[in-house]
Amino acid sequence: MSRQQPTSSRPAPGARQLARHWGEALAAVLAGLLAMAVVAALGLWAAGAADLPGGFVNIVAAVVVMAAGGQIDLSGDAGALAGTNAELTAMPLTVTLVGALVTGICFLLPLRHHAVARTRDLLARAARTVVLWLVALACLSALAQHDFPVSIGGGETEDTVSDLFGELLDAADPTVGFRTDLGATLGFGLLWILGVLLMALLVSRSTPLPPRLVRHQEAVRPAAHAMLLLVLAYVVVGLVIGIVVATTRGHAAETWAVILLGLPNVTWLALGVGIGGSWEGTVEGPFGLPMPPILDAVLRTDTAGLSTVDLSSLTSYDSRAWWLLAVAAVLVLAVAFLAAVHSPARTRLWQHALRMGIAFGLTMLVITPVTLVEARFGLSILGIGELESLGGQVVLQPAVWKTAGLAVLWGLVAGFLGGLLAKPVHRRGEVDEGQKDTRTH
Repeated sequence: MSRQQPTSSRPAPGARQLARHWGEALAAVLAGLLAMAVVAALGLWAAGAADLPGGFVNIVAAVVVMAAGGQIDLSGDAGALAGTNAELTAMPLTVTLVGALVTGICFLLPLRHHAVARTRDLLARAARTVVLWLVALACLSALAQHDFPVSIGGGETEDTVSDLFGELLDAADPTVGFRTDLGATLGFGLLWILGVLLMALLVSRSTPLPPRLVRHQEAVRPAAHAMLLLVLAYVVVGLVIGIVVATTRGHAAETWAVILLGLPNVTWLALGVGIGGSWEGTVEGPFGLPMPPILDAVLRTDTAGLSTVDLSSLTSYDSRAWWLLAVAAVLVLAVAFLAAVHSPARTRLWQHALRMGIAFGLTMLVITPVTLVEARFGLSILGIGELESLGGQVVLQPAVWKTAGLAVLWGLVAGFLGGLLAKPVHRRGEVDEGQKDTRTH
């Protein structure tokens, strides 16, 4: 008689491995969102949002949703005979950048011990991360909603205006609220997380790729990694300048709010302007951009239309803006040199130039559109006009194709010069003459 084998309560190896893979995806998603929430909370606290009448957690959730590409709709109410209108389109790019870096690093960490990644396994790992990211984004979207009263005037003025609204015009105290557009948020959130995972694989020099893609990594990864270094270098330079400003010129809270919420919005605009790109926009009313005063001044120059923000208009207010050109030249050439150093020695100069031109152009096509800012608020009486003291708008629109085209030209030149400078440097795939002689004998 055969002895019956006892059944084991332990899960099968395949189930344990699947659970571990889902756990790794969940860790990447939670780490990214937690990092974004912390940075957003600190930035909003520095901006004074903690003093608002409730809803701080809701605001943090809304900022994280916006940073992940989601759409927040603003709404207003001021009673039967008055109305408010408001809209906001902007990305808090510090929160976006932190979330992208943390999520990308956590996604790549489990792959570091693999020599080659199978296509099916890599796609399955990405699919799990995407699914969990969208679920988490939907939960945040449900939390990202609140209504706030809007203060109209101050002191005696506030009492007078409130009496006028309440007694004569049957207008309630104006309120502004925000809600998440779930469909648009999940759609743009999907593009965001796919872009983050793709960029993580492109810029990493050590993460394994599927066999069919390994032969392309020498052409793509050095230039992609160089572009990551370029955009991060601008953020670091901006961070140093922001810390100096916060410690020496006062208004430390406002400066830290800009650093923690919108530092890349400023520094990547500086990169685009430095290579000859331009933005158009305007500032009307009491509201302004939480950005350097020179930018706000340029945007207020043309009251009849849009003002142009470029190297010429900035230097007309402050000649030191020419430093943007010098910084761009140094940093772009530096990362082109590093890309050439990390490329095989057999790579030709025209290949360096072409790869850097394409990489820089694509980089500006990605980061330039996300610097868009459109914010409007207005309070109207009887549906006619807006109160000038309570209405205003801030618009900053990039010339995307012009800036990307100039980036291609800069990349071609920098790639060629970087390849020339890297020639004396010993690189991978290069054999010394002494070693050649030893091998021949």
